[in-house]
Amino acid sequence: MGYHPRYGRVKDRKGKSKSAGDSKREEKHVPTVKEVSDRTLSRIRNLGSQKFGSTPFSEHFDRWLVNLTDVLTEFESNPNINADDQFVKERTQILSIVKTDLEERRRQEATLEEASKNLSNNKNLLNAIKKEYNNRISEVKGQKNHEIKRLYINIDSLRKELDDIVRLKTGLFRGISKKDREQKEIRTTQELNAAERELELAMLVFTEEKERLRDDYERKRQPVVEQMKDCQKKIENLENDGSREDRWFACEALIDAVNTLLQRKALQLHKPS
Repeated sequence: MGYHPRYGRVKDRKGKSKSAGDSKREEKHVPTVKEVSDRTLSRIRNLGSQKFGSTPFSEHFDRWLVNLTDVLTEFESNPNINADDQFVKERTQILSIVKTDLEERRRQEATLEEASKNLSNNKNLLNAIKKEYNNRISEVKGQKNHEIKRLYINIDSLRKELDDIVRLKTGLFRGISKKDREQKEIRTTQELNAAERELELAMLVFTEEKERLRDDYERKRQPVVEQMKDCQKKIENLENDGSREDRWFACEALIDAVNTLLQRKALQLHKPS
């Protein structure tokens, strides 16, 4: 009978002989409770402290949830763990809460583009309000300068005319009676006083007009500025990963649930039968 290698001894690549009949398949190592729990807690902590690099942060939510679920599934599938109903209930509730929180974050993040658009629109509106105000102020200043210049010219002319009348009173000028000079002086003085009052009134009117324009500007400006602040605050909040706190709390709650399960199992092992 010939030699058949299937039933005899064979040599491996290094020249070592093996017996097929004597070889035994190595048993797969089943991690202990401590090994599984330590690995699980470490992975949960890492997920709880994980940072998402840039917006949109919501793009990372699904992957993060899958990773967290995988960690818990691996933990519960270990035959030495034997997760009880209480742990399953706690784990389910924690995952449900963090999923709801992340969905809310996702909805908020979806409004980032709208908030940016509103901020841009409000900036344009504020610039338009400022431009309108500056144009109105320039117009009022132009009117004021023109009117004040006219009044000053009139006042200077009346003062010069009054000075001439006074010189006529002190000088010897024929052809002008004393009565005419006095009447002319009274009339010119009255006109000068009226011109000076007109100047004061014009200054007051222009001051009030500027204040009115300023009040109108603030009335239009203030709500736009408030909307811009709200948009800016919303954008700043959305540009920061607000989900990190939600995810950290969820992982801390899961760590507590795992530790509590291990404590229950330890008590059961030491409980007298």
